Amino acid sequence: MNVTVIGTGGWGTALAVLLHRNGHRVTLWGRSADEVEPIVRDRENKRFLPGVPVPLEVRIVLDMATAAAGADAIVLAVPSHGMRNIARQLSPLLRPKCHLVHVAKGIEVETTARMTQVIAEETGRHDCMVLSGPSHAEEVGRGIPTAVVLAGRDATQCERARPLFMNDRFRVYTHDDVTGVELGGAIKNVLAIAAGVCDGLGFGDNTKAALCTRGLAEMARLGVALGARRETFFGLSGLGDLVVTAFSRHSRNRAFGERLGRGETAEQILASTVTVAEGVKTARSVMALAKSHNVEMPICREVHAIIYERKPPLLAMRDLMNREARPEF
Repeated sequence: MNVTVIGTGGWGTALAVLLHRNGHRVTLWGRSADEVEPIVRDRENKRFLPGVPVPLEVRIVLDMATAAAGADAIVLAVPSHGMRNIARQLSPLLRPKCHLVHVAKGIEVETTARMTQVIAEETGRHDCMVLSGPSHAEEVGRGIPTAVVLAGRDATQCERARPLFMNDRFRVYTHDDVTGVELGGAIKNVLAIAAGVCDGLGFGDNTKAALCTRGLAEMARLGVALGARRETFFGLSGLGDLVVTAFSRHSRNRAFGERLGRGETAEQILASTVTVAEGVKTARSVMALAKSHNVEMPICREVHAIIYERKPPLLAMRDLMNREARPEF
């Protein structure tokens, strides 16, 4: 098939390589010459995915119309804060029967909309699917065995789109709980920042295990309030993605939290890195949703306080530990 990947970040590049391995004709679109030209020249994305060759057959372009022309499937691999603008540009270029898949893991700050909602508002397409789960680009690009979930409102459409991605190193499950899969992928980034704070403070495995377990409970509470199914959060886009993001050396969100735990401010960290830690913006969205739906999310609340209110991380941890005692369930 003709497959277009929108976005030359690490994840977009890894997916372009994966799709090429699967025998598809792949076009990779980048927003600027500064991003595209080095990949064309080096056949490697040294900025975001070093060490992974980009095959010569992968076409890399700057023009959106050229990228979308003739596409049987389009994969939106851009950060959540840029999704609305990209979807708006893409809207008049979409073919009616083209598969549309996004891989962003965030919630729009201004509207608290999930990415499929944003895409539907801008394109009129309510059939966009989401690919999510424990899938660091660094490992997918190198063919490390990975399992993810592809969720959409139409189960038949997901079944048709699954062969785009699936191979003997990249296993794809299907799901119809789009809300749950999107929320799991987004909220786990906030919790991964909390896990990184634990690392920065020098805490141990007990702390991080407790934080992830209770964080998963928060994730499920908000998800159910928003119409998702509770069991979704114990799958690949909930528990699976939380585990890999909270513990991995590849995790940008965990690394961001670790630097917070060591005493840096959010502004200092953001000014010194080119990669996107989606959990920073998502912390604001999650707290807005929690407030509007009257859902208690103490861990996410403390992450928000550390980032946006400069609350000392050690004080945040103490406040979590000293909350009123209660039954686990």
